[in-house]
Amino acid sequence: MKQPLIVGLDLGSSQIRLAMGQVSQTPERGPVLNVVGAVAVPSQGISKGVVTALEDAVAAVSSGLEQGEQQLGMPIDEAVVGIGGTHFNVIDAKGVVGVSRADGDIRPEDVERVMESARSAANPANHEILHVLPHGFTVDGQSGITDPVGMHGIRLEANAHLVLGIAGNVRNMTKCVFRTGLDIASLVFGPMACAQAVTNARERELGVCVVNIGAATTSVILFEEGDLIHAKVIPIGSEHITSDIAIGLRISLEVAEQIKLLHGSALPEHYGKQDEVDMATFGAEVSEIVSLQYLSEIIQARTEEIFEKVEEELRAADRSGLLPAGAVLTGGGAKLPGIVEVAKASLRLPSSLGAATHLQTPMPEKVHDPSFATAVGLVQWGFDEIRQEGGSGPSARVFARGGDLVKKVGGSIKKVFKSFIP
Repeated sequence: MKQPLIVGLDLGSSQIRLAMGQVSQTPERGPVLNVVGAVAVPSQGISKGVVTALEDAVAAVSSGLEQGEQQLGMPIDEAVVGIGGTHFNVIDAKGVVGVSRADGDIRPEDVERVMESARSAANPANHEILHVLPHGFTVDGQSGITDPVGMHGIRLEANAHLVLGIAGNVRNMTKCVFRTGLDIASLVFGPMACAQAVTNARERELGVCVVNIGAATTSVILFEEGDLIHAKVIPIGSEHITSDIAIGLRISLEVAEQIKLLHGSALPEHYGKQDEVDMATFGAEVSEIVSLQYLSEIIQARTEEIFEKVEEELRAADRSGLLPAGAVLTGGGAKLPGIVEVAKASLRLPSSLGAATHLQTPMPEKVHDPSFATAVGLVQWGFDEIRQEGGSGPSARVFARGGDLVKKVGGSIKKVFKSFIP
């Protein structure tokens, strides 16, 4: 039997990343995911989660798909697509319905109806809802219920978080994907998929903050008691660090990026006063000796600003210094030496570098890299959908609950998006 192929497509500002997984059946463990491929190509026409040049974006995604197909040796027809950007937001919503059965038994259909009610009750104009995530039900006034199916009642209420983005931006990103000939299996808020890849159910239950530092943006997403409680995309990323280096040392962006990758550190104490580097060795037009300690001071200032913004989001959610599982840093920008120590000091939380190291793969150098966390998380998302359809149960409550509704909503969104394709 042909093994199902799951492809995760992460549309970033700096890189387009694809992760490809195959599902195999084992008698002991049931379905098992093996990530068999990973590809990254330079991104064009996309900035901060928004399409800025459609044809350039289509060309970049097509290039990534072509390399992915060459790596796999087979065509890629559909993908789980992750999108984000500063225009995304998470709002609270509440739905109320009457139980449909005369005997008062609550069925899955009732849960779908109350979630649809929550979705309809809070649908801001010019926005598209990607996810409807329940975080507690109330049956006949009894609150704190996590799964009402099978219980008896007359009135069913649901509290939910809606993840939504500006409709035009979401449709442009989706149109870009469809223009390549690729179908969208699921449309996912990228930071949620990233969090699924780098945290486990226990961490999300205790309370954890996932900070994904990309090139142009930094996403912050908080979980507690298994539920998403807050999410925000901050318009600052690792490219801003490169720009600061270029301005501070009066060098080109290309040279600044090379120096950052080879000698950058967020902690000036990593270097002594005698540690220096010649700009000419990196392609600078003139020879100039620069102190690596000074370079680190430039980097430290910007990384501290990033975590100040993260701390603002923690305070907005009333979780400043109160998440037992701490902060998990991921994304390409999180690979900067010393950044974990800066996070610990700024956030007053235990902090660590996160990557999808729990997944099987023949190419761990890419799949286990923090920069691939979102793409791999999208593959994991698709795998969980397959397991739910197969009846093997959800792997994590916040990602599994309401899955059918999310898929149904996603299907209707895809029909709308395809209508825009000539």
